[in-house]
Amino acid sequence: MAGISSMRNYRAYWHKFIQCVPFRDCQNMQTNAGNINIIKYRMKKFSFLLLMLAHFFVVTAQQSYLDSLKQQLDLAKNQDTSRVLALFSLADYYGFIQFDSCLFYAAKTGELSQKLNYPFGKFLGYWSTFHGLNSQGNYAKALEVAIDMEKIADQVKKERPWILPQVHYFLGLLDREMEEYPEAKMQFSMTMETQRNIGEAKQETFASYSQLGILYLNTHQPDSALFYARQGYELGLGTKRFKIYFPLAIAAIGNVYAALGKFELARQYFLQAIEQSKLNGNIYFQVRNFNNLASMYYKMKISDSSVYFAKVSLQLSQEHKFDDFTIDASTLLANSYELQNKRDSTLKYLKIMLAVKDSVFSQSKIKKFQQSAFNEIQRQQEINISKERYQNQVRTYVLIASLIVFFLIAFILYRNNRQKQKDKLKIEKAYQELKLTQAQLIQSEKMASLGELTAGIAHEIQNPLNFVNNFSELNSELLMELKDEINKGDVDAISAIAEDIIVNEQKINHHGKRADAIVKGMLQHSRSSSGVKLPTDINGLADEYLRLAYHGLRGKDNALSIAMKTDFDPSIGKINIIPQDIGRVLLNLYNNAFYAVAERQKKEGTGYEPAIFLRTGRSGNQLIISVSDNGNGIPQKVVDKIFQPFFTTKPTGQGTGLGLSLSYDIIKVHGGEIRVETIEGQGSEFIIQLPAV
Repeated sequence: MAGISSMRNYRAYWHKFIQCVPFRDCQNMQTNAGNINIIKYRMKKFSFLLLMLAHFFVVTAQQSYLDSLKQQLDLAKNQDTSRVLALFSLADYYGFIQFDSCLFYAAKTGELSQKLNYPFGKFLGYWSTFHGLNSQGNYAKALEVAIDMEKIADQVKKERPWILPQVHYFLGLLDREMEEYPEAKMQFSMTMETQRNIGEAKQETFASYSQLGILYLNTHQPDSALFYARQGYELGLGTKRFKIYFPLAIAAIGNVYAALGKFELARQYFLQAIEQSKLNGNIYFQVRNFNNLASMYYKMKISDSSVYFAKVSLQLSQEHKFDDFTIDASTLLANSYELQNKRDSTLKYLKIMLAVKDSVFSQSKIKKFQQSAFNEIQRQQEINISKERYQNQVRTYVLIASLIVFFLIAFILYRNNRQKQKDKLKIEKAYQELKLTQAQLIQSEKMASLGELTAGIAHEIQNPLNFVNNFSELNSELLMELKDEINKGDVDAISAIAEDIIVNEQKINHHGKRADAIVKGMLQHSRSSSGVKLPTDINGLADEYLRLAYHGLRGKDNALSIAMKTDFDPSIGKINIIPQDIGRVLLNLYNNAFYAVAERQKKEGTGYEPAIFLRTGRSGNQLIISVSDNGNGIPQKVVDKIFQPFFTTKPTGQGTGLGLSLSYDIIKVHGGEIRVETIEGQGSEFIIQLPAV
């Protein structure tokens, strides 16, 4: 327990030192001259201790993450793709720490993938090898591996299309490292474009945005650098597949802020990147950010802090053979000691830098990189030439086939031309017959509608006529009685009989007018349309045809009782329509509604109350007429067909299928729309929209 407590105290002290001493105390060195010697003394006194603590916690985090990866390997089956993935995780982990172990596990990954015939596993083996070579600064070999990855990516891109953007990313990374900035920018752009084309999450392209930020920073374009670095950081927060590479995005935005002179912001991002790297035991990213901190303090001319972090970086870089970072750290140390006028130390670290730089950027390696790049360009050109040759062959075959088809068609056309001339007359004749038949069918629909209405009304009109006849006969008898009473001189009896006669005459008049209204409505419907729009009271027209339709229904089935509910908007006024045509549309909708509720009542019996709802109103510049019912509704599968000619949901012999089709055409002629909303088993609503002018 004491050991654990002590370890926590060290960790707390280390965190406090990282957060405070290198920045704030060293700032005081500039502002408070009296404390300079004290702070320098403290820095020297704890320098060795802090270097050891930094190394201790790096190793601790590294070991913890390594243990979890080895546990995954132990749990994986020997001859299974899960073991390939576990081997890859170890190889990729060592790619940022220990190159020999990286190559060992990468080779194991490739061997098992070869046995399992698992191309994606071979791709992963190359992936980890690339990271190892790139960490060591061996860009020529890294390019060869990236080219091998590109070949395998072509084989597995259908199953895992996300690997194509990664190949472009690796190539762009190498181009940026070699300062081939136009090529690097093109590769990173292709990464993002390919990612969009395959529908992958945008978050997974965060590294490309961050690399573009670094690229623009290197080419002295700070505004663009900040834009792309921010994009990379924000996208990296949501990444899932490449979370372990997120410190790259954090460091990128820190570098931009450092270049812009916003050192406090830069320091926070660099420390965040170090903490994030520790979670995955990634020494490579930790060293990168120790160098970043050292570089920032050097720009601030706080040489003690710069020396401190550069030494941490140099020790780790030399241990893990990160040659690029060794160059950066030794250069920073040489420059920082130069600020302190310590020539021996400056010379010492310049020698280290020059020795490693000669190893990394030797002429032979540069030539090898260029040769690999040239070979890849040649390979791509050969692929393009082969594709073009194949496409030319295909074009030739297509042209020959097209010519054969053309001559064949020309022969057939020549042969059939004379036959077409003969058929033309037959077609014209058939067309005229079709038009005549169509006109006859439309007229038949109108006559059928009129005949059906007339048959019902003829029966309905009999009711008021019976009243007229009966009261007329009754008045004749009363007049005979009146005559007798006059002869008798009974004044009271005469008065009573006269009163009865007057009442009967009123009833005769009432039923006569009722019959007259029915007849006038029927004549209005049967009258041919003039085709001229007239100012019409749409509320009155809708109500009149509703009554007319109901009379026709009651004439056929006197026992059927339907509730008719109306809601008229009195503000509509008159609109210009062809009354007879709109009347036919409304009558058709009413009849369909009556039929629907009658059919439902046959099924459900007395518990069901049939009802028709008629509503008018305005919506902007549109007049709305709604006719709805609580009948059976229309099946969804046929809703799109109900306005087609000759389509009907009624049984054979009960409908022609032209009513709604004609209604649709009439409303279209008026510049309006008609649509239906229906729920099967609950009812339908037909909605007419007409221009309210």
